[in-house]
Amino acid sequence: MVNFNVTLSNKTVLVTGAVGFIGANLSKRLLETVNGIKVIGLDSVNDYYDVSLKEARIKQLDNFDNFTFIKGNIADKTLVESVFEKYKPQVVVNLAAQAGVRYSITNPDAYIESNLVGFFNILEACRNHPVEHLVYASSSSVYGSNKKIPYSTEDKVDNPVSLYAATKKSNELMAHAYSKLYDIPSTGLRFFTVYGPAGRPDMAYFGFTNKLLAGDTIQIFNYGNCKRDFTYIDDIVTGVVNVMQKAPDANAYGVKYKVYNIGNNQPENLLDFVDILQQELVRAGVLPEDYDFEAHKQLVPMQPGDVEMTYADVDELVRDFNFKPSTSLRDGLRAFAQWYKEFYIK
Repeated sequence: MVNFNVTLSNKTVLVTGAVGFIGANLSKRLLETVNGIKVIGLDSVNDYYDVSLKEARIKQLDNFDNFTFIKGNIADKTLVESVFEKYKPQVVVNLAAQAGVRYSITNPDAYIESNLVGFFNILEACRNHPVEHLVYASSSSVYGSNKKIPYSTEDKVDNPVSLYAATKKSNELMAHAYSKLYDIPSTGLRFFTVYGPAGRPDMAYFGFTNKLLAGDTIQIFNYGNCKRDFTYIDDIVTGVVNVMQKAPDANAYGVKYKVYNIGNNQPENLLDFVDILQQELVRAGVLPEDYDFEAHKQLVPMQPGDVEMTYADVDELVRDFNFKPSTSLRDGLRAFAQWYKEFYIK
């Protein structure tokens, strides 16, 4: 029996990054399934990737009477404070962040602003306007160059290989300090390679599809000898909704703080991943049956900031929520390919 201690019905929930990939899907799920809930969505709608995707998500969420959208940046402390003051959210899910490992190498300022300053502003607002539970996005990137697999939340995470990873580890440390000092129940979620329909175009499966459709060559890093724990968006959202309803009890140090992995617990080789993707793109009619994939693939060395494998140990997630992600890569990529055809090709 899962020990839920936070009721979402008839509550006001603030979701930052609400028109991002995870944020939009989470907001939609909450609005569709929770009685009397009010979702306040805060998002800067920046142009890090195709804004038309974000606009489509806003349009979908605007169909719900109990959804309120605010365009703004969590790095704006005055704005964040005013949102908390006006709407008084009881549960906060912070998904607003500058994402992407590679982008952090060339645009570090964006990560400091959003992931550090922005998250600090959220913590300060939770301090000044106490909430029942703060849930925030961390990342599997925090495991960095760890050699032990699968990755466990008990492992040390002191070897980040990108600034993005360092900011996400910093979020966990900041949340722990605020939980200790101001009694803010907080839970961090280390997401593992989230994918699915209407996802982020900077992710491999989406970028590969764009390039193949354009007749360009896709680069497969580390000569294809990488494995990723691909996690389907619906599984991620189920995990987040579960966690929202269980604020952590005080641990051995008296801190109401917890971190979970949310991953598929089944790493896939990149070459197998590309093979399944191409099959599903053909099946959906995105690419023709006679497409010459071999002529559009290039095996290249590992790139800076990347790791060879991600692999989630989800034992704690199973223990506390009787849940683990389970969508197969083929089913997930099939859903993506079908969505891509409808959204871009029609």
